[in-house]
Amino acid sequence: MVKVIASSVRKGNVLEVDGKLYAVLTAANFHPGKGTPVTQVDMRRISDGVKVSERWRTTEQVERAFVEDSEHTFLYEDGEGFHFMNPQNYDQVAVSPDVVGDDKAYLQEGMTVQLKMFEGIALALELPTRMTLEIAETEPVVKGQTASSSYKPAILTNGVRTMVPPHIGVGTRVVILTEDASYVERAKD
Repeated sequence: MVKVIASSVRKGNVLEVDGKLYAVLTAANFHPGKGTPVTQVDMRRISDGVKVSERWRTTEQVERAFVEDSEHTFLYEDGEGFHFMNPQNYDQVAVSPDVVGDDKAYLQEGMTVQLKMFEGIALALELPTRMTLEIAETEPVVKGQTASSSYKPAILTNGVRTMVPPHIGVGTRVVILTEDASYVERAKD
């Protein structure tokens, strides 16, 4: 176990709180105008899957468990869960749907992800930071709206909603951040 300050906690980290291990689902730092900055962390208890919300001062020390990051390739999903393979030794791991969570929408066959493993059990999944996806549905392109700062809603081919610039139309491939599904740029391919 390693002590780290609360503000450095990120999604996918594993923390030890009161002798139990928790996988971090979301972590956000809040800096109010008055008062102490705090870190709000939503996490899942690994032993029974219960979700817990914690709030610490950003300078508070928390225990971070040592987990092994290993590269795995996504194979398929079935009744047992999501199946991944380690490309080094070809070992397969079944990951439960509650570990994958909302990241399910981004998983594509053959995709390489980082699995956070603790004593042979997958605790968390880390997707690539950016992904290229196609726009499936959006409002039509309006001529003359190229440099506008307003964004319009769009639905990607994986069903995820995002906001894109007005000049982006259906069928356009775009790069998005997997963390919050925000638009980065039009794909270069």
